[in-house]
Amino acid sequence: MKVISLLALAGSAAAFAPTAQQGRASTSVAAFEKEVGVTAPLGLWDPLKLIQDGNQEKFDALRERELKHGRVSMLAVVGYLTTAAGIRFPGAENIPDGLASWQALLDTRDGQNVLMQMLAFFAVAEIVNRDADWLDNKAEFVGDYRNGALDFGWDKLDEATKLRKRTIELNQGRAAMMGIWGLVTHEVMGNSILPGGYLPGH
Repeated sequence: MKVISLLALAGSAAAFAPTAQQGRASTSVAAFEKEVGVTAPLGLWDPLKLIQDGNQEKFDALRERELKHGRVSMLAVVGYLTTAAGIRFPGAENIPDGLASWQALLDTRDGQNVLMQMLAFFAVAEIVNRDADWLDNKAEFVGDYRNGALDFGWDKLDEATKLRKRTIELNQGRAAMMGIWGLVTHEVMGNSILPGGYLPGH
């Protein structure tokens, strides 16, 4: 836990480095300054120097992972807060919220069935949510898994609106990653950050 705290502290400190030090990035990295998600106040934030070589394929792979983790984290925060509010699926009324739910699901045959269904869903989502190379279409951007089948009005939007919406999704995903991390960390520490001092799993 101390190592994680030190890494987080080091990463935070890099955000406040003087501009002269940050300006030493190679010219190949400067191309990433125009990528979606490079927003104030951090701009292009790469404290671990993962993209210093200017490799576009590596950047795209990292962006795809960032999007996936952000999307999963948005669902996780909603699920965590929904169960903390007392809402349950029918038949799961006795399952506790928070981290205690995992053990409760493992302890019963019905709970194990739920976990198996979750695992099957994760596998199918992982397979389906990727660019289908065998189809005669090309993804518009990294993380575009519509595969020519879904639109919901996206293709009617102008480029500026698309860029804004993609930036919003990235930033909301980043906030959700920090949000679920914070919720779980506070639960483990035994400190409630929810209204009324409620502490899930306790």
